[in-house]
Amino acid sequence: MRITTRHAVRTVQILCVTVTAALVATGCGRSEDSATGKDAPAEIAAGKAKGTVVMWSMGDPDEDLKALAKKFEQENPGVKVQITAVPWASAHDKLTTAIAGGNTPDMSVIGTTWMAEMAGMNGFQATPTSIKSSDFYPGQWDTTKYKDTSYGVPFIADTQAVYYRTDLAAKAGITGTPASDWAGYLKDLKAIQATAGKQNPKLRYASGLSIGFNSWIFLLPLVWQQGGDIYDPSTKKFTFDSPAVAKALEYYASVPTEGLAPTDKTDSLQAFQDGQIAVYKDGAWVSGSLRKDAPKLDSKWKTMPLPKGKQAAGFAGGSDLAVFKDAKNSDAAWKFAKFLTEPANLAAYTKATGSLPATPGAWDAAKLSDDEAMQAFAEQLKVSKAPPAITTWQQVADAIDSELEKLSLGKATVAQAQQDLQSKATSIGTGR
Repeated sequence: MRITTRHAVRTVQILCVTVTAALVATGCGRSEDSATGKDAPAEIAAGKAKGTVVMWSMGDPDEDLKALAKKFEQENPGVKVQITAVPWASAHDKLTTAIAGGNTPDMSVIGTTWMAEMAGMNGFQATPTSIKSSDFYPGQWDTTKYKDTSYGVPFIADTQAVYYRTDLAAKAGITGTPASDWAGYLKDLKAIQATAGKQNPKLRYASGLSIGFNSWIFLLPLVWQQGGDIYDPSTKKFTFDSPAVAKALEYYASVPTEGLAPTDKTDSLQAFQDGQIAVYKDGAWVSGSLRKDAPKLDSKWKTMPLPKGKQAAGFAGGSDLAVFKDAKNSDAAWKFAKFLTEPANLAAYTKATGSLPATPGAWDAAKLSDDEAMQAFAEQLKVSKAPPAITTWQQVADAIDSELEKLSLGKATVAQAQQDLQSKATSIGTGR
């Protein structure tokens, strides 16, 4: 899902834990027991789309999406697209209820971290073979997978890069880009912190920090950068007890425990604008926000890819397009999904909305790399990865968030956090 909706989505994830757990435990769903992961993909018929396509779109009414629907209708005179806005806060509940009851629209925007859960409910059709995975960033394509089968099309990408204040860094002797490796990056953070209240009078902390909900998004890349993972799909076992996770937890904890970041859930964007923090990690949407709300800082901030460990890695989030098993007009729905992700159309949409396209073709068509701030995100999308495609992911993610908060506040050691994560994840299991 999009990171910018993290607070809105929190409510629905809490409300839906009971509903989702019940569905998983009882095998409830639209038919039989669950998706097998070997569903035969639908095929898109030749010719123009016909009939009515009913689509749910998450968030506020999306006029830019409706504009593309009008273009699709013009190119396919026999089709009508009806788009209904669904608030992110109620989206998860509405989607799972619709799937369980067999009362879905034809297609919907789906948060990436919900795909496996809903595919496991046998809610989606497998992606047609005419839609090629090679057209998309690999990490974004993986967000559509469940049991090695794709059940959707990547639409909007979401990943993180580092935003840094060049003026604050310069006063710490950092006149270029901060170090690209973790050891050097932490050294630079300490140098910046040493200027707080001195060369940088307003500065409180070198870095921002995500604590609590969705902080797992910032841990997983650290694990992947060490060449490890938190889950082994071949054995279906969690691997929080691995050396790679230990190293990632050490890196994560070092920033707050060494006094380089606040632990009071400070609004990092506002603090960044105010000069109270010098660097923090966030999505591409921040660039537009800074230019709109703090234009006086236009020459005082830049972006860079996440620091590397043994290798580069980043988080692949955002939203996908899925066609439901109970769609009444699946052929036209798939044609619309394919239309929306064609480079020219997706480029127009992402330029209008300020979001990131899930395809390199759309990235190039939108000429996003002409924007210097976007270049770091281009690098991250090339190395982004999706979280484990398991139906219990949100419960595991909540456990990670809880342990990271204790770790950040000094209420747990790395060893304790690692042990508790392995135990809790194993207890939660992988679901269907």
